[in-house]
Amino acid sequence: MDIFNDILNLRFIDYLDVVLVALLLYYLYKLVKGTVAINIFLGIIIIYGAWKLTEFLNMELLSGIFGGFMKVGIIALIVVFQPEIRKFLLMVGSTNFGKRVSFLQRFKSDSANTTDIEAVVAACNKMSMSKTGALIVFENNNNLDFLLSSGDEMNIKVTQPIIESIFFKNSPLHDGAIIISDNIVKATRIILPVNNEKNIPQRFGLRHRAAIGITEKTDALALAVSEETGHISYFKDGEFVVFEDSNQLTSLIKKDLV
Repeated sequence: MDIFNDILNLRFIDYLDVVLVALLLYYLYKLVKGTVAINIFLGIIIIYGAWKLTEFLNMELLSGIFGGFMKVGIIALIVVFQPEIRKFLLMVGSTNFGKRVSFLQRFKSDSANTTDIEAVVAACNKMSMSKTGALIVFENNNNLDFLLSSGDEMNIKVTQPIIESIFFKNSPLHDGAIIISDNIVKATRIILPVNNEKNIPQRFGLRHRAAIGITEKTDALALAVSEETGHISYFKDGEFVVFEDSNQLTSLIKKDLV
């Protein structure tokens, strides 16, 4: 009965507190979903739950062990989750964060995504056949405007011919990457941060290292077409994402693009 009385006596600010904690956990889960860190994240939740349970049951020894781990382990967690913490801070600092956390934005369907993924993938397939190198970055939650000064700002609607013409070998815009946001090519000839730390096969060059770099430092997605082999690579969270065919690639990008 005491529990029910406590629930009935909760204030509005208490409900708001619960909702905000739930939102925080939701976005933390989104950051680590699909990565190795998700297992660590779930492990932390389990240990925290065990700590609170042992406290409730007055199991002082176990409670002390779990409590000590939670307090001392925070330093180790900062080291382990350094990339995820960086992404979270980038998301908080991005200009479109307010839009992303709005009630309607969180619950809108995948079909609300305006970017023509089919056109982009079709262009990549065409460039793959002619071994035309390309690097395409999809802006996600994190605003990529800090990269615009390294290239040429644009405002072009995404179509298959536009993508192909940008990366045509004799085009003055073919060097560097393009940034796509809401079905608009917002910049071309962008210079991306290159990852030189990961040990990737020799057949992958600067385009692939740049794709790893930008998807590692932000939540952007990237497609790279190899000029040497014509192979199409998809990147998310600084990792290669394996796909079987164009249909699966299109589905993956639609699912990952918020």
